[in-house]
Amino acid sequence: MSTRPLLIVAGIGNGTGTGAATARVFSKQGYRVALIARNAEYLKNLADELTSAGAEAAAFPVSEYTYEAISNIWDTIMQHRWQSKEPSELRVALWNVGVNVFGSFLNITEKDIQASLEVHVTAGFAFSRKAVLALKENALDANGSRGTILFTGATASVRGNVFTSAFAAGKFGIRALSQSLAKEFGKENIHVAHVIIDGSILTDLSLSRRPGEVGESWKANPDVHLNAESIAKSYLYLAQQDRSAWTWELDLRPAHEKW
Repeated sequence: MSTRPLLIVAGIGNGTGTGAATARVFSKQGYRVALIARNAEYLKNLADELTSAGAEAAAFPVSEYTYEAISNIWDTIMQHRWQSKEPSELRVALWNVGVNVFGSFLNITEKDIQASLEVHVTAGFAFSRKAVLALKENALDANGSRGTILFTGATASVRGNVFTSAFAAGKFGIRALSQSLAKEFGKENIHVAHVIIDGSILTDLSLSRRPGEVGESWKANPDVHLNAESIAKSYLYLAQQDRSAWTWELDLRPAHEKW
């Protein structure tokens, strides 16, 4: 019996950002989609949307992003019975999770530090471990790959700044993890890529921070914001690269972004 490729996405926000866009783009390529996030309502809405469009999608809510929670929900996904009978084969896993911990260094608390490291790094380790173990079981595809692990990074993944000490610590950590995985498991034909999102993505949240005419002008100008679907298409490109020319790190920004 033939297998169906599976995409697992952790982190979809309210359904208007990168994680949700990636689910939409990959589902159109025939992937089953397993969605992990903390907000059960947003998860269900996105899963229902994908299903209505003819895809196979399922929602897997978690109460928190911890090592144990991610490990447990991963096991649940692998035991899930999909609507069609073909078995699933994990081919792409996206860690798109983040926690916005910002503030002056002297105002950052121990709780803030723990939140950034637990969500970005510790839970990211659990996600990566489960992904690697699953991908190691795969045969090579036509591109010479057993599958792809993707990480959504940020400007703070490579550059600290005022008010980002705690946030950047977590983002630096997950970037370092991705590089380590790429070097260790590339030798086993597992592709690992880290994507730096250097700019603001057009989402409901980012638009709400720019009220009135300022927001409408920003929304109408594709030179100054990132489009979530365009990011997702870049993720698809990474997943389709052949083993002779793999990207570890890709940075994406709008045309007029200052950098």
